[in-house]
Amino acid sequence: MRDAREVLVRPVVTERSTNLLADNKYTFYVNRDANKIEIKHAVEQMFKVNVTDVRTMVVKGKEKRRGRYVGRTSDRKKAIVTLRPGDRIAIFEGM
Repeated sequence: MRDAREVLVRPVVTERSTNLLADNKYTFYVNRDANKIEIKHAVEQMFKVNVTDVRTMVVKGKEKRRGRYVGRTSDRKKAIVTLRPGDRIAIFEGM
């Protein structure tokens, strides 16, 4: 089992992810190699909450241009974590 800090990269703060907070769903960028079980244990360990569901997706990187040179941003893995009713994560409370 990996350390929780290796699994969770950072929270996602977008308009869509803040709208999901009403349904008790929190969004994180996670390590590309992490599976749903590791994500669940990492969130439970770091924030002392109970996770009921984890949904994951791979977000493809965008093509970026700088003059005539074309590059790509990295692909990322995103996880939407649903918590038990009544549980909250404090870092998202100010949104």
